[in-house]
Amino acid sequence: MRSLRPAVVVALLVADRATKLWALGSLRGAGSIAVLPGFELAYVENTGAAFGLGRGANGFFIAVSLVMILILARLLKRWPKDDLRLQAGGTLVMAGALGNLYDRVAYRFVVDFLYVHRFSVFNVADSCITVGACLLAWGLKDEPAAAKAA
Repeated sequence: MRSLRPAVVVALLVADRATKLWALGSLRGAGSIAVLPGFELAYVENTGAAFGLGRGANGFFIAVSLVMILILARLLKRWPKDDLRLQAGGTLVMAGALGNLYDRVAYRFVVDFLYVHRFSVFNVADSCITVGACLLAWGLKDEPAAAKAA
């Protein structure tokens, strides 16, 4: 996994950037577009965090993202290389954090556009962070050695 990590991060960043650029060009000002029952494409400029918390705190979230990326880089080197949950989870969270960090620096907001009803509008990077955090929680729960490395 370690040797694949840069390629995985780049692939996820490319997917995140491509979908956000598409949303900026095609969805901005278009309102929402129904795709399936309970799922829409809806352009949102998010200056906060998940569920719109911390609106307008872009600088704070830039700092948090940078710290999280640095900590994850260190932890990924220390966690067992053969622990797929920890390595994949950390890689996913890092890719998602980098994707949203790019938006915060470039646009001063994060581009969100995927809307599952009764949930918050999100993007590819948010999905990486969510899945990665679940894998990390699962891996850290079962691996006492991983917790010590942290």
